[in-house]
Amino acid sequence: MQIRVLPYDDPVVRALEERVQAEYVVRYGGPDASEMSVAGFDPPAGAFLVGWVDGEPVACGGFRAHDGDAEIKRMYVPDEHRGHGYARALLAALEDRARAAGYRRMILETGDAQPEALALYTSSGYTPIPGFGIYRCAPQSKSFAKALPD
Repeated sequence: MQIRVLPYDDPVVRALEERVQAEYVVRYGGPDASEMSVAGFDPPAGAFLVGWVDGEPVACGGFRAHDGDAEIKRMYVPDEHRGHGYARALLAALEDRARAAGYRRMILETGDAQPEALALYTSSGYTPIPGFGIYRCAPQSKSFAKALPD
């Protein structure tokens, strides 16, 4: 998988965003209402990555600054590309870029209707933390963190 940094408003990213939002509607009954800005993913404080195989986007995800940490947002692999390790590879790339940008911890929020995400993050060394963001009090919301050692 080749990984490229793209602006958050790139048409490829927008198309992947539409797909992940549609999945949130199916799993949670509505889209993710987290506030997002294009500039929040601008390097060096943030980045949005897209993984490509044979000229097709197969995975995406980004990080942005959140209270001194790097917050992962919009990790997604379309159904037809799941099961090939793309999410794990993209997660590692996000961690590497965040570390290079000076962050010492990654944080994220996901939900209990995404068992694949929960499995990925826990098997990648993420541990539960108190809720944050607009879903901090939602019972289905799960927040995690991982230290990024030098």
